[in-house]
Amino acid sequence: MDLFDSLQQFLHTGGDVLWVILWVSICLWALIVERLLYFRQSYPVQLSQWRQDWENRADKSSQRALFIRECIISEAKVSMEKTVPVIKMLVALCPLLGLLGTVTGMIHVFDVMAVTGTGNARAMASGVSQATVPMMAGMVIAIAGLYFSKLIEQRVSEETHHLTDLLQYH
Repeated sequence: MDLFDSLQQFLHTGGDVLWVILWVSICLWALIVERLLYFRQSYPVQLSQWRQDWENRADKSSQRALFIRECIISEAKVSMEKTVPVIKMLVALCPLLGLLGTVTGMIHVFDVMAVTGTGNARAMASGVSQATVPMMAGMVIAIAGLYFSKLIEQRVSEETHHLTDLLQYH
């Protein structure tokens, strides 16, 4: 229970914007895990089906066969890239939410300064914390999300090239 209390205290320190960053982070990681599981479980089954469909074709050299091959490759690419744009959007959103938290925290600091003056450092400390914690959280989530986003994009590219090589056009 101590971990839960520490997490709740951290979220309270960062203000309301940190809660939004938490929910965006949960959505981001759910999508990343979904894509990684897709490549581990669903994609190999689909790949073998696409390959079998191509191998079962008698005609692999006509213009129509070329169009069918391109259609299979395009379908595979769309399937692999299914949630990548949403992942990239959430990665880009995290630092912006962190910046919003910084602005909100600074407004809190200025409110405290307007009421108590500049001599009360203790009163301003919670606003400064509220200004810096969301930015740090947004940046950490964005950096980690960017790594996995690029990893998924690289995997899509590699698998697209692999499928292109597998579907031999004569």
